[in-house]
Amino acid sequence: MKDRVFLDTNLIFYLYSEDEHDKQSIILDLLPKYLNIISTQVINELSNILFKKMKFTWADIEDVTEELIQNFEVRIIDINIIKTAYFLAGKYNYNYFDSLMLASALENNCKVIYSEDMHHRQIIEEKLQILNPFIP
Repeated sequence: MKDRVFLDTNLIFYLYSEDEHDKQSIILDLLPKYLNIISTQVINELSNILFKKMKFTWADIEDVTEELIQNFEVRIIDINIIKTAYFLAGKYNYNYFDSLMLASALENNCKVIYSEDMHHRQIIEEKLQILNPFIP
């Protein structure tokens, strides 16, 4: 059985970027090794980035969303995750949105969250490790 991992929005963004081939390759190599989980937050943040920065149309963004639904386990943010995010933000000093991802990863029993924006190798609640896949 594959380990469950959570992926931060920026890593999913690299899958659609035309400028970050090295990072895209690293992410593509990583994906088949795990049961990959994202949340509705990741889809929302990615949609915003694709629209504002990459000028995707809403139809293209809908296609991306469908592709994500087909290839990732997508989890819904609920009130328990929101409350856990408040706790984690206070305890670990991450911003709310990063804390929301951490809470989602914990709620879904992930052992690892891949992110380049959080502290590499930090352990959260003795259950979840943050790893930056771009650091050897």
